[in-house]
Amino acid sequence: MTMLRNLGHWWLGIMARMGRSLIFLVQILFGMHELLLRHPREVVMQLYSVGVLSLLIILVSGLNVGMVLGLQMYNTLVDFGAEAALGPVVALSLVRELGPVVAGLLFAGRAGSALTAEIGLMKATEQLAGMEMMAVDPIRRVVAPRLLAGIISMPLLAAIFSAVGIWGAYFVGVGLLGVDEGAFWSQMQAQIDWRDDVLNGVIKSIVFGVVVTWIAVYEGFDSVPTTEGVSRATTRTVVAASLSVLALDFLLTAMMFNK
Repeated sequence: MTMLRNLGHWWLGIMARMGRSLIFLVQILFGMHELLLRHPREVVMQLYSVGVLSLLIILVSGLNVGMVLGLQMYNTLVDFGAEAALGPVVALSLVRELGPVVAGLLFAGRAGSALTAEIGLMKATEQLAGMEMMAVDPIRRVVAPRLLAGIISMPLLAAIFSAVGIWGAYFVGVGLLGVDEGAFWSQMQAQIDWRDDVLNGVIKSIVFGVVVTWIAVYEGFDSVPTTEGVSRATTRTVVAASLSVLALDFLLTAMMFNK
């Protein structure tokens, strides 16, 4: 009975936390239009902080993933005499799966943890409480710009990751392994479909951006206002956001490609 009681208490705690986070998201969305009208500069600043400062890790990771993917796929395809299909195979892998998923994981590790730590420290140093005393809503002024910046940045970063990955595969396949350049690009253009491949990858990246940024800002806003509390909230952000990306990737793939 004790085990069942503890399990029920744990499950109720999770459901209550999910309910609070959903109410938190609704409060942010209701204040989004006011943010765009009155504080567009704040959104631009957060786009730089969340998106531009994450660009380096996206570029380096995308290039290396593309190069490794090109090398591995070439070694597999050459056994079947199909090395000319390297372009579409790499592009499909990146656009459909690896681009949105790996970019989402990197985004959670870099930008998500930074958002949680920043908002958590603002709460620990009573900056959020000071805003409330001055009749400034911290959700609309602090949290909403960061959520909007994350939603905008994530699809762009995923697209850059996929593009750089394709160029990395091109460098290895065409430049080093001797795959025909015309076959690499022409077969890629013939096999990649805008709706079934590119658009589905964009939808995935948008969903990942919403979920990862939502988890990050909520964990920071709901953290215990101590150094240890902020540290635990940052850890929870990376773990929860990464698991959410992987779980949502399976669900979205099952819905998009279930024909």
